[in-house]
Amino acid sequence: MDWSAFAVEAAGGSAKNVLIMASIIIPIMILLELAREKRILDHFSKKLAPALKVFGMSPEAAFPLLAGMVFGISYGAGVIIDSAKSGRVSWRDMFLVNVFLAICHAMIEDTALFLAVGADPLVIVVGRLGLAVVITYLVSRSKYFDRNNTGTIPKTTGKGL
Repeated sequence: MDWSAFAVEAAGGSAKNVLIMASIIIPIMILLELAREKRILDHFSKKLAPALKVFGMSPEAAFPLLAGMVFGISYGAGVIIDSAKSGRVSWRDMFLVNVFLAICHAMIEDTALFLAVGADPLVIVVGRLGLAVVITYLVSRSKYFDRNNTGTIPKTTGKGL
């Protein structure tokens, strides 16, 4: 086997993939930054707030949830951390936001990247949103994850959720 030919082919293929990803990610990040500056997420978080009642979440949880869904966990982390530290969002709401975002984050960027490699975007979006809604709903109905009045996590009986 000719290792130098293999290395050249692998480097070329890798460079091509990096260029494809950059051509998707860079424009999306520019659009997301513009949306952040124009406070477009504020408008959409107000529209999302009533739907959060299904999970027993307060309307204040809509903004960090939407930030994570659009910007992803890394880029949305500033909003998520600020919401948690400021006390505007309860521990329970932040827990549920994180459960949801573990499954359904960076929807625009991830969908575009999977589309570039031939995935069906409808399956990606509906699958992730559906799974996130179901799992978050089930967790929100669990009596064991919620904090009690002392601010500590209650002990479980060992019987699971």
